[in-house]
Amino acid sequence: LLQIDFEDVIAEPEGTHSFDGIWKASFTTFTVTKYWFYRLLSAIFGIPMALIWGIYFAILSFLHIWAVVPCIRSYLIEIQCISRVYSICIHTFCDPLFEAIGKVFSSIRATVRKEI
Repeated sequence: LLQIDFEDVIAEPEGTHSFDGIWKASFTTFTVTKYWFYRLLSAIFGIPMALIWGIYFAILSFLHIWAVVPCIRSYLIEIQCISRVYSICIHTFCDPLFEAIGKVFSSIRATVRKEI
């Protein structure tokens, strides 16, 4: 929620304050104006905006339920077969190769000497 208070807009620094009467009148004017303009704008634009946002979210929900999720699930079902074949190929060809390379290089020892 967006809540804007008088102190958020009119922020007099500490040590610099206007007269109490001016401050109270400014505070009252700000608060009443904000309250009534919000009500006026809500009365004028509330119903049309509600209609627009209702249509937008109805379309968004419809597309999500009837298009996006079925496409994603279809893709995952189809890709599952390919991923299994890919996994079998990797385990069949790459695993032995990398295991052999690892055994070849496992006997290498490195030492660091510091010469003075």
